[in-house]
Amino acid sequence: MLHKLKDYDYTLIITPILLAAFGLVMIYSASMVFAVVQGQPANHYLIQQAVRFAMGLVGFIICCVFPYRYYQKLIKPIILGVILLLIGVLLFGSTVNNAQSWFLGIQPAEFAKLGIIMYLASVYSKKQEYIREFSRAVLPPLVITGVILALIVLQPDIGTASIVFLIACSVIFSSGIRFKHLSLLIFIGVVFLLLALPYMATDERLTRFTGAYQPFETPDSHGYQLIQSYVAIGNGGLTGEGLGQSVQKLGYLTEAHTDFIMAIVAEELGFIGVVIVIGLLAIIVLRGIFISRKAKDSFGALLAIGISSMVGIQAFINLGAISGLLPITGVPLPFVSYGGSSLLVLLISMGILNNIAMHIKKREMEPAEEKQNNRHISQTYRGGRSWHNSNRSTKY
Repeated sequence: MLHKLKDYDYTLIITPILLAAFGLVMIYSASMVFAVVQGQPANHYLIQQAVRFAMGLVGFIICCVFPYRYYQKLIKPIILGVILLLIGVLLFGSTVNNAQSWFLGIQPAEFAKLGIIMYLASVYSKKQEYIREFSRAVLPPLVITGVILALIVLQPDIGTASIVFLIACSVIFSSGIRFKHLSLLIFIGVVFLLLALPYMATDERLTRFTGAYQPFETPDSHGYQLIQSYVAIGNGGLTGEGLGQSVQKLGYLTEAHTDFIMAIVAEELGFIGVVIVIGLLAIIVLRGIFISRKAKDSFGALLAIGISSMVGIQAFINLGAISGLLPITGVPLPFVSYGGSSLLVLLISMGILNNIAMHIKKREMEPAEEKQNNRHISQTYRGGRSWHNSNRSTKY
């Protein structure tokens, strides 16, 4: 049964769709020259992203209507499907940009983000009665989390693995565990990182650090992309050069439509455009946190905090990369960068978040409606009683 339109959170409808639509405009602007150089039509990447946008809108609408509590019943096939897809990537996946991350036309690691949110929210919501017991409540779900992280690292996709790890930390922290248990988890994470460091610390990855923090020492190689990002941001100034007028997208900033699209936004729309985009992303994150605080059940609360943290963490890592605050990891800017799997997962997540908000609003409306109905019944009862008494007085 379709719910009344008034029950939906229009902030979570308008904001992500507006960002995604803006992303289509910027992808076309940033990719048209790159597409032509590759022998493709100028609108090649625009059309591909538009198709994913349409698919994402379908998923968004379905998830707005589908009750979020049913995901708890489906959590086993969901998490099993995520693990099988990640294994499929390692066995049969295709390699793009030095990472074997594509399988069946999608990037399963993107779906792993939402899968781990659903899994941890479901498990820890069921363990609330004994959530302060580490070995019984906190530790068991970390085995599945570790398996998913390991499969993503093996691709290797360190950027997505970092996001999944930070999302897991935010959900676990919000579940109500003790501070000493949280400290122990951080210690375990550090040990795991040190053990995995010899595998991850390849020459290619180490150059990302030198390119991020010492870009001008290697301006023609490792620091080139970041320097061109600085040039784009500097060219934009306050109001920008104008939509479509970027110079850096003309072969200087390579693949500008992907994780460096905010540099093109800065160049064409200036500081004002950047602030607007960041502001819209902040609205989504803050709205998700607000919904998590208002949710009446722990599963809805943890699901909302996981989705909002996913958007916030991904945006922070992307913006950190284009500004030199963090190494370049290929993480797309939520809703705006080119990337069909990312956009699809984000729009589905917004549908789930909207469904949680809709249930909160319905529960808040029920007492008021019940009170109004009781008042109406009371008035009817008093009216009938008065009429009855008047008849009695007339009779006697």
